[in-house]
Amino acid sequence: MKKIIAALIGSAAFAFPALAQAQAYPSKGIKIVVPFAVGGIADTFGRVVAQKLSESWGQTVIVENKTGAGGNIGADLVAKSPPDGYTLVVGNIGTHAVNPFLMKNMPYDPLKDFVPVAHLLDAEGLLVVHPSLPVKTVPELITYAKANPGKLAYASGGMGTTSHLAGELFKSMAGVDMVHVPYKGNSPAITDVMGNQAQMIFATMPTVIQQAKAGRLRAVATLGTVRAPAVPDTPTIAESLPGFDVANWIGLFAPAGTPHEIAVRLNAEVQKIMQTPEVQKRLEAEGAKFVPTTPESFAAFQKAESAKWGKAIREAGIKAE
Repeated sequence: MKKIIAALIGSAAFAFPALAQAQAYPSKGIKIVVPFAVGGIADTFGRVVAQKLSESWGQTVIVENKTGAGGNIGADLVAKSPPDGYTLVVGNIGTHAVNPFLMKNMPYDPLKDFVPVAHLLDAEGLLVVHPSLPVKTVPELITYAKANPGKLAYASGGMGTTSHLAGELFKSMAGVDMVHVPYKGNSPAITDVMGNQAQMIFATMPTVIQQAKAGRLRAVATLGTVRAPAVPDTPTIAESLPGFDVANWIGLFAPAGTPHEIAVRLNAEVQKIMQTPEVQKRLEAEGAKFVPTTPESFAAFQKAESAKWGKAIREAGIKAE
């Protein structure tokens, strides 16, 4: 009995510091690493979260941009940081689902080296085509592509980008043969679609919505599972190809080993921040939507995304540049 009591006391001694740490959190400044360039959607909403956390908790919350290697440099920095909730990273579909299947020497494991905290947003996607292409719907596009195998070209922002992966998923599910034309970024890709050097692109909505409204491009379908509020009359690809879903998602992650209580507290605060009218208005302007999750449901989502894109990348034989 004495041994059992001693063991219980010992276990409690290990548990109490973590519990006390979580209850006192945050007691100092927090750093949020954004592994992408200043001005992008991940940076924009990383800064929104940082500002609101600082206002709510009375602690300094800074944003540090650590770019390079498709986001891997910044993500790796956080993966190797102390698991105390004071260093976080704004990760995305690339850093936390896709990159391991594209890059040979990953410095971290997206599933094992992080605690998913909160799913921040999905950037709405839009399939647009050059106006000269005689298609206005997904079924018409599939019919045309099957009648003209290898003659349609879709542009992307580069090998392994979301716009590339969406095109490969479409080809696989629709059973069509289209040519992939990678560019060094989305801007030149969109420019060439408008110039008809390529006939279509699976783009993020903010980058093409104005050109579509002006008639320089034709919106065919959105990439998510539900219609986008910005273009409510535009159907989803999934309405014609059930199961098609490409979410250019962004989330908040902490290093593995971060106490669950801290992840839960961060998650609850992020939920409040992202659902304020001010932030909702900014999301709408960016063609994005907030996705409420718990740390557990976000972890399940990340795992499913990793499995889904790993399969798609292997089947398409995609390699990073």
